[in-house]
Amino acid sequence: MTFGDQPAYLRVAGDLRKKITDGLLPPHTRLPSQARIREEYGVSDTVALEARKVLMAEGLVEGRSGSGTYVRERPVPRRVARSGFRPAGGATPFRQEQADGEARGTWESRSEQAEASRAVAERLGIKPGDRVMCTRYVFREGGEAMMLSTSWEPLDLTGRTPVMLPEEGPLGGMGVVERMAAIDVVVDNVTEEVGARPGLAEELLALGGVPGHVVLAIQRTFYASGRAVETADVVVPADRYRVAYHLPVK
Repeated sequence: MTFGDQPAYLRVAGDLRKKITDGLLPPHTRLPSQARIREEYGVSDTVALEARKVLMAEGLVEGRSGSGTYVRERPVPRRVARSGFRPAGGATPFRQEQADGEARGTWESRSEQAEASRAVAERLGIKPGDRVMCTRYVFREGGEAMMLSTSWEPLDLTGRTPVMLPEEGPLGGMGVVERMAAIDVVVDNVTEEVGARPGLAEELLALGGVPGHVVLAIQRTFYASGRAVETADVVVPADRYRVAYHLPVK
């Protein structure tokens, strides 16, 4: 085998990756041993070991104690909708999707008052330490955790109003736009920044991932006449879901 300018371990990893994606090494198949890789590709033990480490870091294979390294089952990515269109009735996009009779989505939430961190305060345009309502969500599909969300709303805006608790009261569970409209705040803009990063240990524990798995991190902020009225961090496992945007054209 010719390795060219690329490091040998990457070439070996690339060839094994192709065999996995092409189905020549199907899920639950044992990966060739380090000795077999060394012999087949004419490389050193170090190169063979590094190639296996690459595949493990990419989530293509997993080690089983006392048994070896096996090809992982690759889930078919499912869709998480992010829409610029407001669903009928004012429900959040996730709730609208779950109105489909075939959907099996559930969610749980917990709200509590907190002090804004420096980062959250900067996003909301308030001072660090100002009081906010922090709400944490776990969204599930078919019983499987598929999305985490933490939102913050300034209590100098929503405090002592019917919408202070996002999931309780007459507008509990409605979207930010509808809830703010109820207190005469007109949301006219929303921004979302999407990035990817290794999941935090507590995120991966909640989402059923393993250390090193990558997550999509969405930072969302709603505005009313330039004032931030809600900001949130949304976390989605990148190996199981794709974020789909549906935006209106004016």
